[in-house]
Amino acid sequence: MLAVIKTGGKQYLVKKGDKIKVEKLPGKEGSAVKFDTLLTTDEKGVKVEIGKPLLKSKVEAKILKQDKDKKLVVVKYKSKTRYTRRIGHRQPFSLVEIEKI
Repeated sequence: MLAVIKTGGKQYLVKKGDKIKVEKLPGKEGSAVKFDTLLTTDEKGVKVEIGKPLLKSKVEAKILKQDKDKKLVVVKYKSKTRYTRRIGHRQPFSLVEIEKI
């Protein structure tokens, strides 16, 4: 069974047992979360259910890890004025495992 879920302004195609990295979710490691389902289908893609905009079913998952991504370095530079500025950014994320569709 495949499903399309929506979280953090993005959509993900998932199946049972998948581990996906999503925008940071409230909750601690090991806690359960539920996602709204936009679309479901079987493995062959024969039986498809499309929500208008959502289906009544939910996708259940477990938070495996709350962490920060690799550091991005942003550089501002202006020529002829000796101005350079470096800023680092680490985006927080949650690693979740899909348990039930």
